[in-house]
Amino acid sequence: MRPIRTLLSAAVAAAAALLVVAVPAQAQAGANYVALGDSYSSGTGTGSYYGDSGSCKRGQYAYPALWAASHAPASFKFVACSGARTGDVLANQVSALSASTTLVSISIGGNDAGFTDVITTCTFGSDQGCVNRVEQAKSYATSTLPGLLDNVYAQIRNRAPSAQVVVLGYPRLYKVPGSCSVGLSDTKRSAINSAADTLASVTAGRAAAKSFTFRDLRGAFAGHEICSSASWLNSLSFPTVESYHPNRDGQRLGYLPQLTAVTG
Repeated sequence: MRPIRTLLSAAVAAAAALLVVAVPAQAQAGANYVALGDSYSSGTGTGSYYGDSGSCKRGQYAYPALWAASHAPASFKFVACSGARTGDVLANQVSALSASTTLVSISIGGNDAGFTDVITTCTFGSDQGCVNRVEQAKSYATSTLPGLLDNVYAQIRNRAPSAQVVVLGYPRLYKVPGSCSVGLSDTKRSAINSAADTLASVTAGRAAAKSFTFRDLRGAFAGHEICSSASWLNSLSFPTVESYHPNRDGQRLGYLPQLTAVTG
C-alpha cells in the first residue's frame, strides 16, 4: 500500500504545482498595480475625471480604473497623465513603482512623436502639408523614440524588478474609406494611420527587447475607428482636449480587454 500512497501523493503534489503555475502571481496574492502613461491611459476623452487629477484628466472610465474595479488589487496607483511624454514618466510617474509592484501598464510615445501637432497640421493644412508632417513624425519615431522608450522601460524594470509589464499601443484613428461626409480627406486619414503603424512597430520592438508584453490596439479597434458606424474614438470634440482619444467604449471594449487578456 505504501508505494500506492506514495504515487498518489506525488500525483496530487504534481497537480497542485500545475495549478500554482497556471495562476498569475498577482492573482494569488492580489496585484500591486501601477498604471503609468499618457492620455490614452489616463482616460482623456471619456468625459468624466477625478477632481484631484487636474490637467492629467484621470477618470473612472479609463482602462486602468476599470481593471482595478473588476480585479480588486491589493493596491492601485493611477499616475498616468494627459500630455505625458517619456520625460514626464521618468520625472513624475516611475516613483510610484517599487519592489513590491507586481503589475505595470503603460502607453507612451505618441506625444514624443508629435501627435498633437500632426493632428493640428492635418486638420488645418493641405494634403501635402499633412503628409510631410506625418513623415517627420515617423522619422522621429524610428530614429529618436527608441532610445527614449528604452530609458523608460529600463527605469520601470529597475524600480519594479518582479513586475509583469504590459505596454499598450495606439489604434489607427481613421477608417479609410469611411462614412464621414466631412472632415479630413482620405489622403490625410491614411497618412495619420501610417503614423500609428510606425509607432506600433517601434514600440513593439523596444518592449520585446525588455521582455515586456506588447498589446497592439490596431486590431482591437478595427471597424471602430473614426468614420466607422460605431466609433470607439472621438473625432473633433469640445472641449478640444477630448478630440482623437478613445471614448468610454474605446476604453472598455478596446483597451481593457487587451490588459485583461494578459492578466486574467
